[in-house]
Amino acid sequence: MPSPPLIRRATATDIPALMALVQRVVPLMQATGNFQWNDDYPNAAVFQADIDQQQLWVAELDGQLAGVAALTNDQDPEYADADWDVTEPAVVTHRLAVDPAAQGRGVAQALLLQAEEVARTQGLTVLRVDTNSENAATQRLFPKLGYRFAGEIGLAIRPGQRFFCYEKRLG
Repeated sequence: MPSPPLIRRATATDIPALMALVQRVVPLMQATGNFQWNDDYPNAAVFQADIDQQQLWVAELDGQLAGVAALTNDQDPEYADADWDVTEPAVVTHRLAVDPAAQGRGVAQALLLQAEEVARTQGLTVLRVDTNSENAATQRLFPKLGYRFAGEIGLAIRPGQRFFCYEKRLG
């Protein structure tokens, strides 16, 4: 039986592997019509800022970086358009990605479970995430992990694209 992903905080030494991961993920995203990420985003500066704020987590499988997620409290202004109370503090998952070679091995699920741990540590009971409307994989995953669909929004930073919002409340 394969070992579960190891989840840990990212460090600056992870940035080259993170950028290589992005280079493997972006063409696959774009091939499905998902243009949320491109050659400019996410970049090393974005990941470094996440690391500096202690909010970037990575998953390792067999000693190799297999996934990433920024677990923040940042809610985009457009989140006010979703079916939730945007004034309520939440742990928000951003920049979730899994290496194509590691897909189907529980990496995204492990990172989302880490979001629950971060929320508990912060005394919060709400988790939020948005995903590109073209990302069928996450639209299947989030409900399986107890997230409810909370509406569709646009984001000013990604004009012309639509994003589906999901929320989970911890018991």
